[in-house]
Amino acid sequence: MVGLFATALVLLTLSSAAFATPFGSGATSWAARFQSASQNTETSPAEQPQPRAYTLPPDKEARAIAYAHARHQLYFLDFLFTTVGLALLVQLAVAPRLRDWAEHISRHRFLRAVIFAGPFFILLGLLSLPAAAAGHWLERHYGQSVQGWGSWVWDALKGGAIALLLAIFLVWLFYGLVRRSPRRWWFYAWLGSLPILIFLIFVEPVVLEPLFFRFTPLAARDPQLAAELERVVQHGGQEIPETRMYLMNASSKLNALNAYVTGIGASERVVVWDTTIAQMTTPEILFVFGHEMGHYVLHHIRNGIFFTAGVLLIFLFGGFHALRWALGRFGAAWKIRSADDWASLPVLIFAILIFNFIFTPIDNAYSRHLEHQADQYGLEVVHGIVPNSSQVAAQSFQILGEIDLAEPSPSTAVKAWFYDHPPLDERIRFAQTYDPWDKGESPEFVK
Repeated sequence: MVGLFATALVLLTLSSAAFATPFGSGATSWAARFQSASQNTETSPAEQPQPRAYTLPPDKEARAIAYAHARHQLYFLDFLFTTVGLALLVQLAVAPRLRDWAEHISRHRFLRAVIFAGPFFILLGLLSLPAAAAGHWLERHYGQSVQGWGSWVWDALKGGAIALLLAIFLVWLFYGLVRRSPRRWWFYAWLGSLPILIFLIFVEPVVLEPLFFRFTPLAARDPQLAAELERVVQHGGQEIPETRMYLMNASSKLNALNAYVTGIGASERVVVWDTTIAQMTTPEILFVFGHEMGHYVLHHIRNGIFFTAGVLLIFLFGGFHALRWALGRFGAAWKIRSADDWASLPVLIFAILIFNFIFTPIDNAYSRHLEHQADQYGLEVVHGIVPNSSQVAAQSFQILGEIDLAEPSPSTAVKAWFYDHPPLDERIRFAQTYDPWDKGESPEFVK
């Protein structure tokens, strides 16, 4: 999450959360999906349950709470395990040994970067492997994933290989920059990270995501639904061509529901999961699409880039001073020569991980703000198209929570630390109370 190599470490590993703006809070066959859609379109929204708050049956509520608590504990255990592992790598002088090995084998700096960074990032990946495997086990145990372990390992290898190649290249660039500007590398690294960040966001939906899921034009799979979505687009006075609406075969690996906006510029698109279409009525899908359209229209990915750029600048500046202090005090004991030594990498990564950990509540608060705006836009854009739109929106959140096993009524601390979307109870209450039309007021986003 920091500068050039940190862009690989943080932005690549968290790119889904940061730059694809999802609808949800975190297998049906195609035949069943079409059957479900056909049945759902015949059901009046007024006949659906009208939730006044997000609730679950007692047994399911207990399961949702247990699932949430397990994920929260795993998050902290992963952070603790990773930071302790990095500290051990520093204390055991693993990075200096890799540096010496690289310098002994080759005089070419890029080859040295490959020899040093390759094994180092593999070790770093192994530190996060237990938590990743435990997370997948939790998703399978609580019915959120249907992906087998063989497929999961294959996905992990693909993602790890991409991250490794990118990280090696960025480490080479980064340390070349530190050598040339020992005092201002944090600023120049920030400038250099911006085009890389934008490039990663651009290629994610067209290069990276198709490595893990299949995407097909929505109009080709469901022309009737695509036509309904086009009504929503026109009502919002926007132009989102059908070529930017995609269906993702989430059901091949997941039971959870979701939709999201991803990409930037020519790669920007709205993606709806096939699980969402299978479980929701057409009016509910229109609201979900309206929410995603809000991200598209309100330029949330662009705004997220500006926000992330500011965070990167703070992290780099803090990393510069943290590295300078640590090496001044412990560099000799750690066998690290200077800031431009490859062996300083685990120290800098350790500092960035701490910064990111502390910054998490702020990041989540900003994300919740964007998601609330998207909810509001979705309500406005389907008003007049979807009968009883506020209740339809509330019901879509209720369905989302039931399928995704979202925890009811999380505490303030849990919300601040783990929720990048408003809790479903808040979203349902807002959907049922937001009504500027009856008050004679003008909607904020869709006039």
